[in-house]
Amino acid sequence: MSSDGLRPNSDGVLVLAATPIGDPRDAAPRLASELAGADLVAAEDTRRLRRLLDELGVTPSGSVLSYHEHNERARTPELLWRLREGARIVLVTDAGMPSVSDPGYRLANACVEAGIRVTCVPGPSAVLMALAVSGLPTDRFCFEGFLPRKAGERARRLSGLVAEQRTMVFFEAPHRLAEMLTAMAEAFGDDRVAAVCRELTKTYEEVRRDGLAALAEWAVEGARGEITVVVSGAPAVTASVEDVLPAIQQRVAAGERLKTVCAEVADETGLSKKALYDAAITGR
Repeated sequence: MSSDGLRPNSDGVLVLAATPIGDPRDAAPRLASELAGADLVAAEDTRRLRRLLDELGVTPSGSVLSYHEHNERARTPELLWRLREGARIVLVTDAGMPSVSDPGYRLANACVEAGIRVTCVPGPSAVLMALAVSGLPTDRFCFEGFLPRKAGERARRLSGLVAEQRTMVFFEAPHRLAEMLTAMAEAFGDDRVAAVCRELTKTYEEVRRDGLAALAEWAVEGARGEITVVVSGAPAVTASVEDVLPAIQQRVAAGERLKTVCAEVADETGLSKKALYDAAITGR
């Protein structure tokens, strides 16, 4: 049974289908067949979908419905009902994978709650492509999406990422790029290396790599197109037991449990929890 008490229908399927981020030749071969055979195609922009269908030479056999940030709350119950009735619904956004900074999360989450199968057509991703071409470490990374538009909220979000050691990937609108990079330089330092990737897979694709301050200065002249920014993580900080002992003692004196404090500091620094605990007990 689902969380709302209704019996899940195992026949309905939601297909989150990735669409090209630029070059239509990047479309997965399966995308055309899914669009052609779906009972319903839910699209962020039906006009863009029509262009994509023309490029792929596809005529959908089912119906087409708009599903975007302004109507997804109202239309999710309708689509969920269709899925419970056994429909195969393909969800596409303007570019890339639905639900990743695009509509789709609300419906996917509702399907999971209702016990309805969710699958996807893998394909182009601005996040992964920008990460791959940035030249920055790819072994560990995090996706932060769009930063807040208001300066104060943006600064608070960036302050929480100052110590982030993973490579960070962001989206940004071209008219806010210079402001964003300037705020990053203030938070992370002028020389923190980053890459601005724009118009990926398109005719005027460009990847510019430099320190944040230099990139902010370049962006003042104006950058066009779809923007993905990749920023190197903070350098690892090596600390000794002696370095962190005063802070541990201060927290314990303020009323925190020694074991809890030592465990948290060990997680943050990589130091031995036992070594920290012993040093705090002996005072050296």
